[in-house]
Amino acid sequence: MAPERSRAFAPGRVNLIGEHTDYNDGLALPFAIAAGITVSATAQPAPSGAAEQVAVHARDLDERDRFALAAPPRASGWRAFARGVVAELGEARFPLVGAELEIGGELPRGAGLSSSAALEVALCLAMIDLGARAQPPASALDRTALARLCARVENDWAGAQTGLLDQLASLYGAPEKALCIDFSTLAIDPVPLRLGGWRLVLLDSGERHELAGSGYNERRSECARACQLLGIASLRDAGEQELERLPEPLRSRAVHVLGENDRVRAAASALRADDLRRLGALLDASHRSLRENYDVSTPAVERAVERLQRAGASGARLVGGGFGGSVLGLFAPGSQPPPGAYEVRPCAGARLLAR
Repeated sequence: MAPERSRAFAPGRVNLIGEHTDYNDGLALPFAIAAGITVSATAQPAPSGAAEQVAVHARDLDERDRFALAAPPRASGWRAFARGVVAELGEARFPLVGAELEIGGELPRGAGLSSSAALEVALCLAMIDLGARAQPPASALDRTALARLCARVENDWAGAQTGLLDQLASLYGAPEKALCIDFSTLAIDPVPLRLGGWRLVLLDSGERHELAGSGYNERRSECARACQLLGIASLRDAGEQELERLPEPLRSRAVHVLGENDRVRAAASALRADDLRRLGALLDASHRSLRENYDVSTPAVERAVERLQRAGASGARLVGGGFGGSVLGLFAPGSQPPPGAYEVRPCAGARLLAR
């Protein structure tokens, strides 16, 4: 009898607007893209009396890993994600089986397109589906709960203190839709993203970033400190006048978060009205705040923004956590993005594939 198999795909995401708001109970407007990560899983039962194992091949890196299914030890790099997913699924009582996993995809690491969240989600879906063949689940898969599980992998195993934006965007993405996510409630409101002749493009700054090793965790700590000083649970609860009580740079960090929430609301309204010129102005405003208030831009990112602007972009901003990665540009019909830029459109979210 042929071994059980499963294949899962999880897309990367582009955050249209709403950066560094998710871990502050704010608003964001991401969408899933066509490029992503595919995980192929083949059941590999252990010989009688032996402990079940998980063997992983990261095809693009041509690197391998092997660990115990029951109690994966800690590791670094991409191995942390595979081991963390298996450990967290086991902790959540999902039925699991020994497996051989192969990871491949089109998402560049460190480009700000959420390759880590796509990897976590694809690994989860493949392992859950494979285990369900041996022991079918009692209820339908809760995608929000799965996003939380993937975020624990990111936080506790990979060491990046991210929020839920990337995982939710990958799991709930839909064609021709952006997702307006309220992180205080995790309510998701699909918003039409009708581009017509307009184009959204990405331009790689050429500077890789790793959230766990960048200033990302420091920014999150600064926001937590600002909340502590103001006596509030999250910056979502802060009033503009209260911010004057904060020392720098905490005040600037909070100014960005409150302003970015307003920009998300305005961007969602612009999309519903098909006002893409207004959206372009909001992208520019978001980038200014990320550069001046949140201090997450770099010279390489600024050069990429300038290239898009010189080519006639109606708006441009860094995407992802900053400190490198890609820049998003919006181009009106008839305008030509610079060489090296590539178009992105909203696509379907994570899913199982035919085996």
